[in-house]
Amino acid sequence: MKTRREILSLSAVAALGLAAPGSAALAKPQSQTSSTGDTPRWGMVIDLRKCIGCQACTVSCSMENAVPVGNHRTVVSTYEIQTDDGPGQAVLPRLCNHCENPPCIPVCPVEATFQQKDGTVVIDAEQCVGCGYCVQACPYDARFINKQTGVADKCTFCVQRVGVGLLPACVETCVGGARVFGDLRAEDSAVTKLIRNHKVDVLRPHMGTRPQVYYIGLDDRLQDRVEAESGSRQLRNQDAQQES
Repeated sequence: MKTRREILSLSAVAALGLAAPGSAALAKPQSQTSSTGDTPRWGMVIDLRKCIGCQACTVSCSMENAVPVGNHRTVVSTYEIQTDDGPGQAVLPRLCNHCENPPCIPVCPVEATFQQKDGTVVIDAEQCVGCGYCVQACPYDARFINKQTGVADKCTFCVQRVGVGLLPACVETCVGGARVFGDLRAEDSAVTKLIRNHKVDVLRPHMGTRPQVYYIGLDDRLQDRVEAESGSRQLRNQDAQQES
């Protein structure tokens, strides 16, 4: 077990956008073709049992993608919840879900938002007019209008990194190894094995978007918590009201 000093040290390394030792071995995409020779279908599994809420992913993503201060392509929200043993803490890392049925695409009047063959949903910044329709259509609060560029912005699974065989910045710097990225079409990929061997959930499944970001250990009370919230006591308050 790592000491608090070791964890903080790793967090500092991650916050600088550097890979924590051994983190790149989690599920490194080697190329733009899957093990079967087909185009991969990129996806992510987030193991909430390993997430410590350090925000290293948020910082590294912002540095890698030059995200303006006050905006986030990924963020970890923290909640105080009531457990059988009393008050407890729950974390929820959030990002674009790169859905199979993305509602952000059909609402774009200039077709600036589109889906690549590998499933990644991206934005053509030169085509985007900044109307914000896609921001409103996303049921996961995963999009924003970049105040520096004036166009829509969001997580892209770090296409610039994945295209050259690197992991997304958030995965590369995850201190606890909670984020695992890989090809969902490959039977031997780390993400496929995790989905096969664990109970996984997605956010807001009733929306019919078929998210491709899966969670292990997701509290049912968090399944609809899609707003980018920092520390919150709201869930605990809701629990107390339900018991009274």
